[in-house]
Amino acid sequence: MSPAPTVAASPDAVREAARIIRAGGLVAFPTETVYGLGGDAANDHAIAAIFAAKNRPRFNPLICHVAEAEEAAAIAELSEPARALIARFWPGPLTLVLPRRNGAPLSLLATAGLDTVAVRAPDHALARALITAAGGPIAAPSANRSGLLSPTTAAHVAAGLGDRVDLILDGGPCRVGLESTIVDLSGPRPMLLRPGGVPVEALEAVAGPIDPAVATDGSVRAPGMLSRHYAPGRPLRLDAREKRSGEAFLAFGPADAAECDLNLSAAGDLAEAAANLFAMLRALDRDGFSRIAVAPVPEAGLGRAINDRLRRAAAAEEADDWNDERGPSAPCVLPDDDDTP
Repeated sequence: MSPAPTVAASPDAVREAARIIRAGGLVAFPTETVYGLGGDAANDHAIAAIFAAKNRPRFNPLICHVAEAEEAAAIAELSEPARALIARFWPGPLTLVLPRRNGAPLSLLATAGLDTVAVRAPDHALARALITAAGGPIAAPSANRSGLLSPTTAAHVAAGLGDRVDLILDGGPCRVGLESTIVDLSGPRPMLLRPGGVPVEALEAVAGPIDPAVATDGSVRAPGMLSRHYAPGRPLRLDAREKRSGEAFLAFGPADAAECDLNLSAAGDLAEAAANLFAMLRALDRDGFSRIAVAPVPEAGLGRAINDRLRRAAAAEEADDWNDERGPSAPCVLPDDDDTP
């Protein structure tokens, strides 16, 4: 099977992409966060094709993308807290898990059989034009093989999914470069399921206290909740203070250029670091390096989301002396309950 064509953004390209979506095909398209692998959210066959293309576990639900809040109301029950967050942060990198509306035109595969739906409105003109032209919600996880680094350029999509998608819409590099924050509003209190592009502090200023997620039954309520996720092929050493033999060193903040291979943000800007994260991990995941050492990133604002992605990427590695300040018998680096599901 030949690789999918990559086409630059244009009205004709959007019309062709929408036609493919309506016909049950798959289109990779940019959002402000990462590139998504989109299919008709109401079409079981399209959703199954997304799972197959990504080798994605069937129990992991997909985010349904809409262009406007009114479209979200057609598939989900919008509470007052939901409407307040939507008014402040949509379009933008915020996904809300809400009660699924009875009779909503959604594939049960898209919601993994749950009585909730994850929904957001992306802040990207091309994505919103595609959703509108397709005539309904587009289910779209990140356009990569499940568990691997999320794509922030069309070239990343082509390299990872080339022949598993029908069309790649090239809208340039993603502005945010980090997945959306996910908040569950389906229960009695808001719950943070995944840190992301909107800092939790900003959300709490609108919605009040947001609880950390606590897994009780092993279920996956939203995308990105698997412990190993967003992983490069080489192991990571987190909280690294220096470069060791055979390592690539990914710095943050002021650093000796001779000691670091790439720097998430020499100025210590967390937004810049978030936008660079996946692309830089991808660039360092290559021959010549046995592993990737990552400098400490502050656990505040977008730093929480960056550290969440890094811990998930490192989760399956043996925690021997690779991780600073942890002895050879220490457990694997896993997300802490107080900052991420």
